[in-house]
Amino acid sequence: MGRITRRGFTAAAAGSAALLLGAGDAVAKGGAEARGARQFRGMWLATVANLDWPSRPGLGVAQQRAELLALLDTAVRRRLNAVVLQVRPTADAFWPSPYEPWSQYLTGTQGRDPGWDPLGFAVREAHARELELHAWFNPYRVANHTDPAKLAASHPVRLHPDWAVPYGGKLYYNPGLPEVRRFVEDAMLDAVDRYDVDGVHFDDYFYPYPVAGQVFDDDAAYARHGADFPDRGAWRRDNIDRLVRETGQRIRRSGSRARLGISPFAVWRNRATDPLGSDTRAGVQTYDDLCADTRKWVLEGWIDYIVPQVYWHIGFAVADYAKLVPWWAATVRGTGVHLYIGEALYKAGDPAQPAPWQDPAELSRHLTFDRRYPEVRGNVFFTARDVVADRIGAMARVVADHYPHRVRPPR
Repeated sequence: MGRITRRGFTAAAAGSAALLLGAGDAVAKGGAEARGARQFRGMWLATVANLDWPSRPGLGVAQQRAELLALLDTAVRRRLNAVVLQVRPTADAFWPSPYEPWSQYLTGTQGRDPGWDPLGFAVREAHARELELHAWFNPYRVANHTDPAKLAASHPVRLHPDWAVPYGGKLYYNPGLPEVRRFVEDAMLDAVDRYDVDGVHFDDYFYPYPVAGQVFDDDAAYARHGADFPDRGAWRRDNIDRLVRETGQRIRRSGSRARLGISPFAVWRNRATDPLGSDTRAGVQTYDDLCADTRKWVLEGWIDYIVPQVYWHIGFAVADYAKLVPWWAATVRGTGVHLYIGEALYKAGDPAQPAPWQDPAELSRHLTFDRRYPEVRGNVFFTARDVVADRIGAMARVVADHYPHRVRPPR
């Protein structure tokens, strides 16, 4: 109830869907124009492995700031209105966290103070440009290696080695431990308490993607906490359900205006597995493989928005964009949860991708298709560096065809 009340208050305060105006823009009024007056237009800005920013670890403060400002300015030029900034990529922090060490992607050494507050700076500068800043957290990934000795001496996993599970060449917090879940929530929500972020954003990593021939060893946690469940999968899904539900509850209790959003792998379940699933034949299903019941989170209203990563072209036989978008539109219908579609801008012009991705108009066709479904209230593009580089002009085509002026995001 609190989530709906907050959303209703925000909508009332915002008035009648007024546009976020730039110089020379006109106010849209009534009819279809009013429907499009609020639209989420975002880009993911990834920091893990320095994918988007900083361009490499160890840059000086002035250069790190300059690079970030250039990305924010690009978002404005592309007529976007939201940046989803990864601030906790590997159980570390892009702000002075009392829970976890400074990120290695800033200085090259985990735990080393970079000499400034990147998240605080990003929030201020984004808002100065009339961009929303959604803080993107990876809840459980600890490291892209399996050696705890490589972590900062103060890292929680060094202090609590039983909290971690090595799997697939990476290290993860164990979602099956209640003390881990509480700690992860505390670590993430510290940023909500400190900063005026517009969103708390999780991506698609809950239990890790399956790795052939490997087992995620949570036997001890399952023996201790799983007795009330019919099988391990049900217990694991409940662990992730609790994280999502509790995070939303705690955001609401904090009084923050931040919205909780999640950008999962786009296939909940294939129809062959479950008649409620999508008409797809994907090799991964979030419900079964990642223990993430994404459909349930929408139906229960635990989240404010969902951004399924529909990273396939229209007509792709295994997972067709034109079949997944309608499935998600039907899923959110009547729930009050906003639907934005995650777009694979990074595939446009990649010679390793099939022919549709060599056409600069493919992404524009996605947004044209989305117009058929009023439940689709925006799109988010992966990633920021591709918004900048735009190697075949696919992003420019989207802007020319669909973003004639800047608008406010939905609330």
